[in-house]
Amino acid sequence: MFEKVLIANRGEIALRVARACRELGVKTVAVHSTADRDSAVVRFADETVHIGPAPSRASYLNAAAIVEAARRTGAQAVHPGYGFLSEDADFAEICAENGLVFIGPPPSVMLALGDKAKARTVLGAAGLPLPPGSQEPVVSAAHAATVAAEIGYPVIIKAAAGGGGRGMTVVGAEPELAAAYHRTRQTARAVFGDDRVYLERFLTQARHVEVQVLCDGHGNGVHLGTRDCSVQRRHQKLIEEGPAPTLPAAMLDEMAAVALRGALAVGYVGAGTFEFLVDEHDQFHFIEINCRIQVEHPVTEMITGVDLVQEQIHVACGTPLRLRQPDIRPRGVAIECRVNAEDPQRGFAPTAGRLDRFVVPGGPFTRVDTHGYPGYVVGPHYDPLLAKVVVWAPERDQALNRMERALSEFQIDGPGVRTTIPFLRRVLDDAAFRKGRLTTSLVDRLVGPPPADRTRR
Repeated sequence: MFEKVLIANRGEIALRVARACRELGVKTVAVHSTADRDSAVVRFADETVHIGPAPSRASYLNAAAIVEAARRTGAQAVHPGYGFLSEDADFAEICAENGLVFIGPPPSVMLALGDKAKARTVLGAAGLPLPPGSQEPVVSAAHAATVAAEIGYPVIIKAAAGGGGRGMTVVGAEPELAAAYHRTRQTARAVFGDDRVYLERFLTQARHVEVQVLCDGHGNGVHLGTRDCSVQRRHQKLIEEGPAPTLPAAMLDEMAAVALRGALAVGYVGAGTFEFLVDEHDQFHFIEINCRIQVEHPVTEMITGVDLVQEQIHVACGTPLRLRQPDIRPRGVAIECRVNAEDPQRGFAPTAGRLDRFVVPGGPFTRVDTHGYPGYVVGPHYDPLLAKVVVWAPERDQALNRMERALSEFQIDGPGVRTTIPFLRRVLDDAAFRKGRLTTSLVDRLVGPPPADRTRR
């Protein structure tokens, strides 16, 4: 086991990793920007290192500063969390060159799978079913029009280097395509530093279902069931639950088996998530793999009892996977709601300010992952995720009622700060959602079509 791990992230995931390390008896180093000098993980970690000013490109995306912090503090490994450098193969390579273990897949695997267009080719060859689309990035608006005509409208244009729901544009008809193509490339260049895009057929009544896998460096792997992530706005997930409700159990089992087969075929190591779209005929199509821990990983932890972050760390140490497929016995239903510092009344615009009051819910089978506390200042520099509320119950109706109770207990007050809690409660009360009739268009039905794409800080 490592003696010391540096956490190359911030917010709730940094605190989540630090807690996992403490339970393993591993010392932690928290890096932080100037804006995060009073953050919860800075207070919790064994050591802290300031790595730069507030903008993420000068701090949490500054690979040189992070590696130097690890070397200076004697850390043996780096946990990247999610976002930032978590799927950056170059960063993983830099860590290896400096004698640091990157807690994630090998750089070669990340290069093959982190690029969404390449992942389609690699995993399609491994037998995963793909939606109709381009086999390579499209190189011009005319090329995009040719592909779209072949696969049929509507289509979705996706950034090859995309992630986190950004760099995607749905196009309903040919007259919209050229402008959408150029706009998506501009967004991809601004957000990811890579303007390559590809096309897929857009499934209008689709379910978004994902499979959690965990593999070691010795050829062993398990899947840990499914999560439904269909409740999303502008491709940003709002509510996740596991297992995916109302879908045929045989289909979900097949999807999980296919995902694990794909992971083992490409030599995957660590925790990863295979994402699928399920059409109205209950046929599933692979869309991408996230080569990192997911925001919604607590859903799987609640129904399996497996600490995914601790297992990530064990695998990164070179330990053979401690689990076998018969050991994974999901029980009950878990639901996660993301509480964002956003104002649903103003188009979900991010909000900022000091938290004068911050009281999280409690009670049986209720988990809250958060970096918030009374006096914490929600700034404008980073993702607005403030907390994740996760509940478990034996049956879905019980879990929904428990989540409604938990959200009703949340108390968040401060000048300028608004949250998505009222909207989350509105979704929980929706008749289609209560019945498990989920599609990626559910939120659009409740709030109307989303505005034009914009780049987040």
